[in-house]
Amino acid sequence: MRTAKIISTGHYAPERIVPNSYFNDLYGEDVDSFLKQNRNIMERRFASDAQVTSDLIVEAAQKALTAAHLKPSDLSLIVVSTDTPDYISPSTASVVQYKLGAVNAGTFDINTACAGFVTAVDIGSKYVISDDQYHYVLVVGAYLMSRYLDFSDKKIATLFADGAGAAILAPSNDEPGVLHTKLFTDGQYHDYMGIYAGGTFIKTTHEAIDNKDHLLRFAKKIPLETNATYWPRFITEVAGKIRQPVSAVDHFFFTQININSINQTLDALSLSREKSHNVMNKYGYTGSAAIGMALDDAVLQHKLKKDDLIFLVSSGGGMAMAVSAIRWSYNT
Repeated sequence: MRTAKIISTGHYAPERIVPNSYFNDLYGEDVDSFLKQNRNIMERRFASDAQVTSDLIVEAAQKALTAAHLKPSDLSLIVVSTDTPDYISPSTASVVQYKLGAVNAGTFDINTACAGFVTAVDIGSKYVISDDQYHYVLVVGAYLMSRYLDFSDKKIATLFADGAGAAILAPSNDEPGVLHTKLFTDGQYHDYMGIYAGGTFIKTTHEAIDNKDHLLRFAKKIPLETNATYWPRFITEVAGKIRQPVSAVDHFFFTQININSINQTLDALSLSREKSHNVMNKYGYTGSAAIGMALDDAVLQHKLKKDDLIFLVSSGGGMAMAVSAIRWSYNT
């Protein structure tokens, strides 16, 4: 039976480091203490003025290709998940294909906001499993949210950052790889958080700019308990689908926006908080890139062993969620 496994990862964080003290100075008050205690954020990375989202992706993709000992021409498909694309159209994936020189790869973008990397892994694995013309599939989550921040709103501007996380999927006939993925959306929250511009809902660019709809905003307050309610439920459901107890999970990689939600989820499942690999302390919140970046960070720290059971647990605007169970395929 043909399966899909992750054979390599890569991530990129821009060179500019923005510590919490930057925002202390910007707002003339102590925001550092709140960010450390309630978000586990100490610093984040912002892209340079010259960089666009596709540039971040290319950096992460090249690292994943190097780790897999592949050339760009070996790729059959590129799936980019981002809600901060280079353009509304064409796809950012097509730009990435050109910049990488991945001449044999088909391309498309997806947008499930911060649930995007896990959704892309699910899509990529299904291509690998169902169609043998797709041998090496690059999936990437990317975020350049610093371009869309309203710096007059300290609750938003202090959290978000830029980066990209990549993985390469390949077929296998003897290893399980991607086991099961649960996708879920609670669409009643579609107008709670987002960048409400660039589409047909906003009639003119002038109107969007006047209303700051071209900037990220939290139009309504999403209940704080949303992730801590849904995540344990879906983790338990996915574990049941693969016939494993939740206690068998070796590592969790969560959406990295709120350390309290992560801890509450693990506490609710009676699991050690040490099972979550977190990177928001050094990268801030990188949205659709966060889980891919955390995954590669764990790889670089040699935390993953062959046959480890890992769960990717994500949520984002929409409200979109994705939880994936993966049997890890190599020692790092």
